[in-house]
Amino acid sequence: MSCFPCCMSEEKINKKSLKKSIQEYEDTKKLASFANISFKSDSSRRRYISEEISKIGKGNISAQIFTYRELNVATKNFNSEFLLGEGGFGRVYKGHIQSKNQDVAVKQLDRNGFQGNREFLVEVLMLSLLHDSNLVNLVGYCCDGDQRILVYEYMPNGSLEDHLLELAPNKKPLDWSTRMKIAVGAARGLEYLHETANPPVIYRDFKASNILLDEDFNPKLSDFGLAKLGPTGDKTHVSTRVMGTYGYCAPEYALTGQLTTKSDVYSFGVVFLEVITGRRVIDKSRPSEEQNLVTWAQPLFKDKRKFTLMADPLLDGKYPLKGLYQALAVAAMCLQEEDSTRPLISDVVTALEYLSADKSDEGEQNT
Repeated sequence: MSCFPCCMSEEKINKKSLKKSIQEYEDTKKLASFANISFKSDSSRRRYISEEISKIGKGNISAQIFTYRELNVATKNFNSEFLLGEGGFGRVYKGHIQSKNQDVAVKQLDRNGFQGNREFLVEVLMLSLLHDSNLVNLVGYCCDGDQRILVYEYMPNGSLEDHLLELAPNKKPLDWSTRMKIAVGAARGLEYLHETANPPVIYRDFKASNILLDEDFNPKLSDFGLAKLGPTGDKTHVSTRVMGTYGYCAPEYALTGQLTTKSDVYSFGVVFLEVITGRRVIDKSRPSEEQNLVTWAQPLFKDKRKFTLMADPLLDGKYPLKGLYQALAVAAMCLQEEDSTRPLISDVVTALEYLSADKSDEGEQNT
């Protein structure tokens, strides 16, 4: 598809250096102890972070190092008028880097929040070593004093959540074809992480608020602070502390802490169901039997006659009936309880590419 360009010769070169860099990153084992390191001074912390990024990145880190003063100027003293969003991680501001003549999103991490030095380092490394049209581009970072700031390319249409789950009264709901376009692009982002990166990268925090949209509603995955390198050799999973957002976590990961790429496939299924239904995965404002989206959907998956009940009412019946059936079938496969029965993300991409390309009965009114 024209909105997802790919240069094969460049990809082969990048894949080789990517594999080497990420393998060296895996071998260092530095990240596991990073959060426990104490620093005598701010300058030693800055120096340590810069040295680690330089050492682990092996010269492949393209992100620029900004001073706090530069980012203060870019955001006009972190002016609330430029606030794009706020969460448990901190605040995101729109900024403008004069030297690059570039609009950016500046994420100032909460100094007392969850996302500490380790997550900051992971984010810088992951987004510096991984490059794909469906991953947000890291422009640079700042670690002056106790400031931890990440600078991304600016995505003018905000997040998928803004257009799907928190729709402002003056905003038009997403039409069916745009929803499928976003779904296939987000799936391609996961496909790159799972099948191009070596070792594979498990995203671990796939949700609507982490899918950002450019001016043409092309999606890019953002926020890699929780990403983990996947199993290598004969290992089947990575054991780790359960992190992520309630409702999106795969059941086996939530129960055992055992993480695989199929955990991301489950999370994709949750978001895809949100895309189809316009419902949030956990919504306490609904009747008790409808508060958990997956629990509500499971019995409906078994009865084709009820599929139209699952379409977002804001679509106003304007969707291809066959497309709705196929989309719900893909979501149901991703949401299988057993991880071994879920499809690979590459199979999901194939199915969604077919769905987004098929316009045979789009716009059909369903009653």
